[in-house]
Amino acid sequence: MRPVFREDHEQFRATARRFVEKEIAPNLHAWEQAGIVPKSLWRKAGEAGLLCSTVPEEYGGSGGDFGHSAVMIEELARANATAVGFTTHSEIVAPYIVAYGSEEQKQRWLPRMVSGELIGVIAMSEPGIGSDLRGMRTTARRDGDDYVINGQKTFITNGGNAGLMVTATKLDPADKKLTLICVEEDRPGFSKGKLLEKIGLKGQDTSELFFDNVRVPAANRLGAENEGFKYLTHQLAWERTIIGIRACASIEALLDETLVYVRERKVFGQTVFDFQNTKFKLAECKAQATMLRVFVDDCLAKAMRGELTAEVGAMCKLLGSEMQGKVLDELLQLHGGYGFMSEYKVSRAWVDARVARIYGGTSEIMKEIIARSL
Repeated sequence: MRPVFREDHEQFRATARRFVEKEIAPNLHAWEQAGIVPKSLWRKAGEAGLLCSTVPEEYGGSGGDFGHSAVMIEELARANATAVGFTTHSEIVAPYIVAYGSEEQKQRWLPRMVSGELIGVIAMSEPGIGSDLRGMRTTARRDGDDYVINGQKTFITNGGNAGLMVTATKLDPADKKLTLICVEEDRPGFSKGKLLEKIGLKGQDTSELFFDNVRVPAANRLGAENEGFKYLTHQLAWERTIIGIRACASIEALLDETLVYVRERKVFGQTVFDFQNTKFKLAECKAQATMLRVFVDDCLAKAMRGELTAEVGAMCKLLGSEMQGKVLDELLQLHGGYGFMSEYKVSRAWVDARVARIYGGTSEIMKEIIARSL
């Protein structure tokens, strides 16, 4: 057991691993072809207590900590099931509502999110703005006791299944201040675009969202007006650490699988493992994975103590995502032509990992954040 985890974390891991192996892993290929994970899986995960583990007990959650979150993230990553969007729902959307929601909002939405009945998304990204959140164009105009929202969002994880959108808007189009407003999917004027086709994470329902004079009660505002950017950035250190946690678990799982493969695959009368080049490549991968594991666990420990900074979170994402791309490329190469076949986990993981250097803030943005602390 790694020092960062307690016994209750490992008990939770056993439950999570059984669920992933039984309910997720056998169905990944079908979901990739469909481009979406069925809502029935979300309800099963809710029944198993695997969603929104940090939500307090009074709102239906188990009142866990970031250690429980990390366990679920790791078990999904080990199965190369990152496309199953539990993490965005549980670790980004739910914590926003816990942190900034009113008591009425928490009672209304959180129990249904914990059960998997209501799937949440964070609607930030827009066409043409990249990482410049202050440049967004979605507006919310106050009209009596309501807001009227107009705009468009894109690259929205869980967009197809989404029932609740935590939507970043501007009250003044000329201003840079943001306001977060929760929009339910049945609001007139709200619609979803078709599922976007991606080179990886094909089972993840990623879509555009459209807001055409969508009227939402002011009671759906999350927190105070014009404070949305502060709320979004407050959670970013943990959100970026999640990507590092996921990368590390993926590297370890694929390294284990590659070791099995090269010991069984024979070329020129000997196993692939018998070649010195193979041993040296795997030795490098093992050393890098071990170094990353120590750092990632330290980041997780800081998060659990409330000591995780923006700079360290950026480092975790930068190093994890960059190393994941490089190591998985080496592991795919050791599979030869079979590494290019989609039936092998390493090929799918290699493609899926590419976006880790983009979402959550690009590697270039991470370097900017780290450089500010120098």
